[in-house]
Amino acid sequence: MHVTAFSSPREPRWRWRITDVNGDVIEESRNRFDTISAAVAAGTERLVRINDDDHPLMRQQPWGTRHYLRGQPI
Repeated sequence: MHVTAFSSPREPRWRWRITDVNGDVIEESRNRFDTISAAVAAGTERLVRINDDDHPLMRQQPWGTRHYLRGQPI
């Protein structure tokens, strides 16, 4: 995921946006920031919290098939 900052001519203050690798918006700030660096820092902090909440399960191999997988890509 990526954090970007943006502003518009109507609202010159900065906001952050979190997007996935396909460019789809995951979350966008409601707060506005005076500098681009403040917006990116706040967005990065939010991304860290999102990632901390997301605990992917580790892939586990079934007990009976381990000997078949040796030397083969999983």
